[in-house]
Amino acid sequence: MLGPENHAVTMHLAQKVLGFHYEDIPHEAIEVARQCVLDWFGVTFAGMKEPLCEILKAQVEEEGGSEQATVFGFFKKGTAIQAALVNGAASHALDYDDVNKACLGHPTAPVLPAVLALAEQMGLSGRAFLNAFICGYEIECRIGLLVGRVHYNKGFHGTATIGTFGAASACSKLLELNAEQTTHAFGIAGTQAAGLKSMFGTMCKPFHAGKAAANGLLAAKLAARGFDSSPAVLETKQGFADTLSEGCNTELALDDPEGGYHIRNNLFKYHAACYLTHAPIEALKKLRVENRLKTEDIESVILTVEPGLLDVCCINEPQTGLECKFSLRHTAALALSGVDTGALETYSDANANRPDLLELRKKVKVSLEGDDRNVVMVGVTLKNGKQLSGTHDSGIPASNVSAQGERIKAKFRKLASAAVGTEKSEKILDAVYRLETIEDICELTALCVE
Repeated sequence: MLGPENHAVTMHLAQKVLGFHYEDIPHEAIEVARQCVLDWFGVTFAGMKEPLCEILKAQVEEEGGSEQATVFGFFKKGTAIQAALVNGAASHALDYDDVNKACLGHPTAPVLPAVLALAEQMGLSGRAFLNAFICGYEIECRIGLLVGRVHYNKGFHGTATIGTFGAASACSKLLELNAEQTTHAFGIAGTQAAGLKSMFGTMCKPFHAGKAAANGLLAAKLAARGFDSSPAVLETKQGFADTLSEGCNTELALDDPEGGYHIRNNLFKYHAACYLTHAPIEALKKLRVENRLKTEDIESVILTVEPGLLDVCCINEPQTGLECKFSLRHTAALALSGVDTGALETYSDANANRPDLLELRKKVKVSLEGDDRNVVMVGVTLKNGKQLSGTHDSGIPASNVSAQGERIKAKFRKLASAAVGTEKSEKILDAVYRLETIEDICELTALCVE
């Protein structure tokens, strides 16, 4: 029998879910959350035409089921779990969704589709939806800190594993589960949590986000019906942390971050590739612009990065557009060539094999002597012997939330208008920015069908 001392962490986080109230959230955290929602809609619309999403929608069509929640890019609704699965996968399909260092991955993709589907099924308000989303995001980050970098280094995709807990937390909040039920939801989520980094560069990576959303939603629904589990999934022997990491970093998990909310440290993507390629892209783009570099003048390029990147985004000879998103060398060649790394069409099979990019890519070497996965040092040697250098840290959150919001709006408009048209995308943007006044979230999801 497990005593109360054995499940302090799980119960503590369950109590945090119960005590999470919208009126306590600072304005800046709410604004960043709203930006997360808008960014999610943009990347999801853009991703819904990807082959993996067409396959998943075909599976939904074959399964049938109650029409509970909107499946993006589909002609009808599916069950809430089906909607969470497909929409979650679509939101991560292009690897253009947001990041948070605390949760070791992409925080919004596994949480938002689960809470959106459930809120739609229940006919809940925009305010309830936004509150539950922030709640799930915060718990997700705390569990990421609990298991630490070891979890990711072992080969687990945090977006999948930790994201399942975030989705379960958010849905438990919407279902108004009590503390005991919420610990059971955590346990049901934890025993389903899975996702391997060896799948990066395949359809399985975005599938991870969809499964995390669907599994987290299922966990909360089952807990609401009385399904039980270990009340100590996070910290018990052979539990989540013990099995998938090297124990619990309880202090980091339970302490409040500076400002009180992890969501304030959300990092948005402005390049449509793996986030770990963003620092080299930014550093090289700056060198190219400031020095008016021409590719024909470049003799060699060196990227000094943290060794862990070798397991994530070091596909040296990418053959497809998808593989290019996980190639430090190829994205470096794109940045030095002045190609728009924020454009979805950049990551094509044609560009993966474009002769001038291949020639430049051969000149790029990767050094694994860095000590921070978000910081890069770049060196460019020109044929005339001149040497240029630069650095960039992609792990620093924006200091100006309003300015960040304008960048997210521009990104959303670019992605959404191409997928659903300008008129509909503007209506969605308007709805997201008045979420607190929307009495039924169906007003927003009704805009998301073809």
